Amino acid sequence: MRIVVDLNRCQGYAQCVPLAPDVLELLGEEALAYDPNPDDSQRQRVLRAAAACPVQAILVETYTPEQQEPAP
Repeated sequence: MRIVVDLNRCQGYAQCVPLAPDVLELLGEEALAYDPNPDDSQRQRVLRAAAACPVQAILVETYTPEQQEPAP
């Protein structure tokens, strides 16, 4: 799983942070820090956090095994 936060769209409401605190963190008043490649065990939390964003600034990309690149 990979997430991307559109920091130009994000308004710092932080409604996502308590839903996925191991992945998303508010720094200061409005700066959002995040793990772009969270562990798959965080999937449900991340999806809930993305759904809770009032400006839909969080994009979640999921990969199926056939989409993953082969290891070198």
